[in-house]
Amino acid sequence: MTTSLRSTLDFLLYDWLRAASLTARPRFADHSRETFDAVLDTCERIAREKYAPFNRTVDTQEPRFDGEKVILPQCTHDARQAYADSGMLGAAQDYELGGMQLPYVVESAANSFFACASISIGSNLLTTGNANAILVHGTPMQQRVFAANEFNGRWAGTMCLSEPQAGSSLSDIATRAEPDGAGFEADPLGPRYRLRGNKMWISAGDHELTENIVHLVLAKIPGPDGKPVPGVKGISLFIVPKKLVDTEGKLTGERNDVALAGLNHKLGWRGTTNTLLNFGEGRYPVRAGQGGGLDGRGAGAIGYLVGKPGEGLKCMFHMMNEARISIGMAATMLGLAGYYASLDYARTRLQGRPIGSGGKDASSPQVRLIEHADVKRMLLAQKSYGEGALALNLYCARLVDEGRTGDAGAAADARLLLEVLTPIAKSWPSEFCLEANSLAIQIHGGYGYTRDFPVEQYWRDNRLNMIHEGTHGIQAADLLGRKVVMQGGAGLQLLARTVAATIAKARQRPGLAAWAGQLEQALRDVIDATRAAWATGNAGEALANAVPYMQAFGHVVLAWMWLDVADSVLAKDASLSIAASAGRMGAARYFFHYELPKTGAWLAVVCTRDATCADMAEDAF
Repeated sequence: MTTSLRSTLDFLLYDWLRAASLTARPRFADHSRETFDAVLDTCERIAREKYAPFNRTVDTQEPRFDGEKVILPQCTHDARQAYADSGMLGAAQDYELGGMQLPYVVESAANSFFACASISIGSNLLTTGNANAILVHGTPMQQRVFAANEFNGRWAGTMCLSEPQAGSSLSDIATRAEPDGAGFEADPLGPRYRLRGNKMWISAGDHELTENIVHLVLAKIPGPDGKPVPGVKGISLFIVPKKLVDTEGKLTGERNDVALAGLNHKLGWRGTTNTLLNFGEGRYPVRAGQGGGLDGRGAGAIGYLVGKPGEGLKCMFHMMNEARISIGMAATMLGLAGYYASLDYARTRLQGRPIGSGGKDASSPQVRLIEHADVKRMLLAQKSYGEGALALNLYCARLVDEGRTGDAGAAADARLLLEVLTPIAKSWPSEFCLEANSLAIQIHGGYGYTRDFPVEQYWRDNRLNMIHEGTHGIQAADLLGRKVVMQGGAGLQLLARTVAATIAKARQRPGLAAWAGQLEQALRDVIDATRAAWATGNAGEALANAVPYMQAFGHVVLAWMWLDVADSVLAKDASLSIAASAGRMGAARYFFHYELPKTGAWLAVVCTRDATCADMAEDAF
């Protein structure tokens, strides 16, 4: 598994994305390809030793709540400690924060080993995302006390958005935050509030893996009339630690009023606790008699405001965009894990006989599964989905680096392009790498449905990613409703110019000219469909088919990735004498021959603003 993955990562990082060239920039000047390789080597080893052997263990030994604390298998503690000790939690951070100042694209590539080995054994992406949000929007004290201790591994982090009655509909959250007595605004850790409410589906919401957990919680501060402000404008963001700390980052010995109400039991990611948390129910009264506590007796979880009141979503979405890219990578690696497993199975399992001119010869010996054309079709589909999605996610990670360290013009373009690509980076792998997992089960036949083989677990784990960090419908509405029309369509125009540059380059290679023309037409079709969707200016009509639009848009983006990768393959190995080069070209050919033509059907309903779904009467179902 890791041999194939490592060779793929090396090609994408160094031959395609030219990651080593980043070392010419001041931020990465201490690095070289050798230091990048050392990070990849370390992560590959930890994933092989501490994660992969226990993927089934954490699936079967689910988290348990004994009424006081969450019980996790020892392997989870060991894996988390090994990850924290590696420095990867703060890999991309400043040296002053204990980071390595690694490019984000190298950090993403290194983390892919863990996702492939066992996605549910840890939730480190949440801790990193939480700390990054505090770095951007928190005060210097909040950065020093909370973010730094997350990056160094002492503490873990969560994001608390959804509530039992309001999943994705954040404007309907009911958690309240009220000033904690006189002088609340002068607390050195930030304006101090008391929070009351319930949060549902909180990954890693409670555990004993770290000495503390830093919750980032969305809540509404009541208006002058004492009522919550309607809509999302009233939402603010708060740091709510499980255990209270002082300004030096030391535990005070006080338990905050955050209680684990129960564990959710999902079909996948079973090794990660998923929780219902009650904030401020009074189970753990804290600092009673300080004028605080919503009842004067210490009820109410103490939280510290991050950023300005009413700007909670703006602050949290910094974390969510990173989380969306990370979820896209998680889905990608699960798809690749299933591909590697089914490829190995297809190479060794004897099944059936080839069909000759006279039909099957029952007396001939059985052949391996991989010798059947339809099995090759399923393997090629998996390879084109998984390696294509990996290219997309690493490309997005490279845009993050460009946005942070490029010159002003290039940085602005990178940030805008990333805005457009983020919904695709999250949702396309979540849909099509799940399909890859389904194909992996199919290749295994009846054995694929059993727990004797890992592919059923990969499917279950990956099914969650279609919902993680926003459903397909939410991502599609974001793409068609906002990203491609914002700034007068500047993001879509930039994407079109960037894809056109790849098309022009590919046309110079005879073997790629036909694909370049095919992609050019598909890109034109997406642009035309965007205009057609919004032709009436009616958002309801435009967005009724947002998901088919996103599917087509995603396929065009993935075809662009494959065309650009194919150009790099031919630049390195024009004769395709290396098996890996032939494999990449085969996957690219599959995508252009079998996948890109699907965009026509998706875009047809978008262009006509087909109302079949929107107009369906409820009582007709």
